[in-house]
Amino acid sequence: MKSKELKVTARCPIRTTTELLGGKWKLLILFQLAPQGLRPSQLKKLIPDISEKMLIQELKKLCDSGLVVRKNYGEVPPRVEYELTSIGHKIMPLIKEMRNFAIEYEKELNINK
Repeated sequence: MKSKELKVTARCPIRTTTELLGGKWKLLILFQLAPQGLRPSQLKKLIPDISEKMLIQELKKLCDSGLVVRKNYGEVPPRVEYELTSIGHKIMPLIKEMRNFAIEYEKELNINK
Protein backbone atom coordinates (compact mmCIF):
# COMPACT_ATOMS: atom_id res chain seq x y z
CA MET A 1 0.00 0.00 0.00
CA LYS A 2 1.47 3.33 -1.04
CA SER A 3 1.38 6.11 1.54
CA LYS A 4 0.19 9.58 0.66
CA GLU A 5 2.83 12.03 -0.50
CA LEU A 6 4.09 14.18 2.33
CA LYS A 7 4.24 17.94 2.03
CA VAL A 8 7.68 18.71 3.42
CA THR A 9 8.50 22.38 3.09
CA ALA A 10 12.26 22.13 2.59
CA ARG A 11 14.99 19.58 2.04
CA CYS A 12 16.21 19.69 5.61
CA PRO A 13 16.46 16.46 7.62
CA ILE A 14 15.59 18.17 10.89
CA ARG A 15 12.55 19.89 9.41
CA THR A 16 11.42 16.63 7.82
CA THR A 17 11.72 14.85 11.18
CA THR A 18 9.85 17.55 13.07
CA GLU A 19 7.08 17.61 10.47
CA LEU A 20 6.71 13.83 10.72
CA LEU A 21 6.93 13.62 14.52
CA GLY A 22 5.94 17.05 15.80
CA GLY A 23 3.04 17.61 18.12
CA LYS A 24 2.04 16.48 21.54
CA TRP A 25 1.05 12.87 20.82
CA LYS A 26 2.89 11.26 17.90
CA LEU A 27 6.02 10.23 19.79
CA LEU A 28 3.95 8.80 22.64
CA ILE A 29 1.85 6.79 20.20
CA LEU A 30 4.93 5.48 18.38
CA PHE A 31 6.57 4.55 21.70
CA GLN A 32 3.49 2.53 22.75
CA LEU A 33 3.33 0.75 19.38
CA ALA A 34 7.01 -0.27 19.41
CA PRO A 35 6.63 -3.60 21.25
CA GLN A 36 3.49 -4.76 19.41
CA GLY A 37 0.47 -3.75 17.40
CA LEU A 38 -2.41 -2.35 19.42
CA ARG A 39 -6.08 -1.57 19.03
CA PRO A 40 -7.18 2.05 19.47
CA SER A 41 -8.84 1.19 22.81
CA GLN A 42 -5.56 -0.28 24.08
CA LEU A 43 -3.66 2.85 23.02
CA LYS A 44 -6.24 5.03 24.75
CA LYS A 45 -5.66 3.13 28.01
CA LEU A 46 -1.89 3.56 27.67
CA ILE A 47 -2.21 7.29 26.86
CA PRO A 48 -5.19 8.33 29.02
CA ASP A 49 -4.80 12.11 28.47
CA ILE A 50 -5.44 11.89 24.71
CA SER A 51 -9.00 12.23 23.46
CA GLU A 52 -10.37 9.50 21.23
CA LYS A 53 -10.80 12.00 18.38
CA MET A 54 -7.18 13.18 18.66
CA LEU A 55 -5.91 9.60 18.86
CA ILE A 56 -7.70 8.67 15.64
CA GLN A 57 -6.45 11.85 13.90
CA GLU A 58 -2.86 11.22 14.95
CA LEU A 59 -3.03 7.55 13.95
CA LYS A 60 -4.29 8.59 10.52
CA LYS A 61 -1.40 11.06 10.12
CA LEU A 62 1.10 8.41 11.20
CA CYS A 63 -0.39 5.97 8.69
CA ASP A 64 -0.30 8.60 5.93
CA SER A 65 3.37 9.24 6.68
CA GLY A 66 4.22 5.54 6.43
CA LEU A 67 5.40 5.20 10.04
CA VAL A 68 2.37 3.14 11.13
CA VAL A 69 0.16 0.67 9.32
CA ARG A 70 -3.52 0.03 10.02
CA LYS A 71 -4.60 -3.60 9.94
CA ASN A 72 -8.29 -4.26 9.42
CA TYR A 73 -9.15 -7.87 10.18
CA GLY A 74 -12.50 -7.73 8.36
CA GLU A 75 -14.39 -9.15 11.32
CA VAL A 76 -17.76 -8.32 12.80
CA PRO A 77 -17.64 -6.45 15.09
CA PRO A 78 -14.78 -4.57 13.41
CA ARG A 79 -11.28 -5.25 14.70
CA VAL A 80 -8.51 -2.83 13.77
CA GLU A 81 -4.91 -2.74 14.99
CA TYR A 82 -2.09 -0.31 14.40
CA GLU A 83 1.57 -1.26 14.29
CA LEU A 84 4.87 0.30 13.35
CA THR A 85 6.21 -0.18 9.86
CA SER A 86 9.88 -1.01 9.32
CA ILE A 87 10.65 2.70 8.92
CA GLY A 88 8.53 3.41 12.01
CA HIS A 89 10.75 1.10 14.06
CA LYS A 90 13.77 3.16 13.02
CA ILE A 91 12.48 6.08 15.09
CA MET A 92 12.83 4.13 18.34
CA PRO A 93 16.53 4.95 18.98
CA LEU A 94 15.66 8.65 18.64
CA ILE A 95 12.74 8.32 21.07
CA LYS A 96 14.95 6.45 23.55
CA GLU A 97 17.60 9.17 23.32
CA MET A 98 14.94 11.84 23.85
CA ARG A 99 13.81 9.97 26.95
CA ASN A 100 17.41 9.72 28.21
CA PHE A 101 17.89 13.44 27.59
CA ALA A 102 14.75 14.28 29.58
CA ILE A 103 15.95 12.17 32.52
CA GLU A 104 19.36 13.84 32.49
CA TYR A 105 17.80 17.27 32.06
CA GLU A 106 15.55 16.76 35.07
CA LYS A 107 18.50 15.51 37.14
CA GLU A 108 20.54 18.55 36.15
CA LEU A 109 17.74 20.92 37.09
CA ASN A 110 17.31 19.28 40.47
CA ILE A 111 21.07 19.44 41.16
CA ASN A 112 21.27 23.15 40.36
CA LYS A 113 18.38 24.19 42.64
